[in-house]
Amino acid sequence: MDPVLLVTGASRGIGAATARTAAARGWAVAVNYTHNSLAADEVVRDIRAAGGNAITVQADVADEAQVLAMFKKVDAKLGRLSGLVNNAGVVDVASRVDEMSLARWQRMFAINVQGTFLCAREAVRRMSTKHGGDGGGIVNISSVAATLGSAGQYVDYAASKAAVDTFTLGLAREVATEGIRVNAVRPGIIDTEIHASGGQPDRAHRMATTVPMQRPGTAQEIANAVMWLLSSESSYSTGAVLDVTGGR
Repeated sequence: MDPVLLVTGASRGIGAATARTAAARGWAVAVNYTHNSLAADEVVRDIRAAGGNAITVQADVADEAQVLAMFKKVDAKLGRLSGLVNNAGVVDVASRVDEMSLARWQRMFAINVQGTFLCAREAVRRMSTKHGGDGGGIVNISSVAATLGSAGQYVDYAASKAAVDTFTLGLAREVATEGIRVNAVRPGIIDTEIHASGGQPDRAHRMATTVPMQRPGTAQEIANAVMWLLSSESSYSTGAVLDVTGGR
């Protein structure tokens, strides 16, 4: 039976690339989405057309009831979980902290941090040998913003991703003897649709000159790093945060 992987926020960008890559490497993939069912369906169609096994699972990761329902569907349709990629996340329009609203912060942390915690909790309950599981891997998608602060733009986003980094380290040490490895990938400037959602669709190419490699990265380059951390090739890596930033 194929190992089972849940990828959150997998209807586009890094999540979609990860889902497609995982399926090509023999994983049965649950493609999570919040609203864009058409895009999620397209990812699943691509996977199935290539001979892979995939399903869509709708859930807002900030909503505990929806997360619980999503994991139950994965259990029923694909079987016991072997891996989780916490990719779902949001940015907002560029702004100073003194111009931001509480509602913005609540949304940012509910999805980027609380959602990561909720999904990881449910994954641990299924994968940990303490709970009768066979072990597995969790990869959290962070951001180099966590190390830069994103002053004048996305300080709240940067702070949420710094929380993800700390969570990665703490959870990794917590479950290290229970068959679960927990790592993170910290992308730099990646050419995906997330920039458009923050009102700057050209941001990745506009900022390419700030990257030592003088170009934005691709979703596939991040997916490749994620899959390495999920593979047996990284069997002695846990609590690691892997920068994939073009040197930024």
